[in-house]
Amino acid sequence: QVQLVESGGRAVQAGGSLRLSCAASGRTFSRHAMAWFRQAPGKEREFVAAINWSGDSTVYAVSVKGRFHIWRENAKNMGYLQMIDLEAEDTAVYYCAVDRREWSMAQTDSQTFGSWGQGTQVTVSS
Repeated sequence: QVQLVESGGRAVQAGGSLRLSCAASGRTFSRHAMAWFRQAPGKEREFVAAINWSGDSTVYAVSVKGRFHIWRENAKNMGYLQMIDLEAEDTAVYYCAVDRREWSMAQTDSQTFGSWGQGTQVTVSS
């Protein structure tokens, strides 16, 4: 199982930007799709963005499309989420996750992800 550690979350003002990082352990990271989810206080976890195993296909939630960008560096076992034009509604704990299956396409269903990080807090003040 892949171990994941997120970093980069902090408090920013609305309109600001952040880059989240997801460091993966193990040699199989490059074979699996990965994604970012988030959970705001009192709300269910929701899908944010996903990328396939090779990095050439991405999917975004409607609420973040055009503002967030997901990519990965398989040689470094790293995944990233660049966020711009942040809004108060983006405040949440952000989690990266890796698909259970190898060679998978970008997925939006949290049930397909078997490895999760501990999360990193993003707070956007208006």
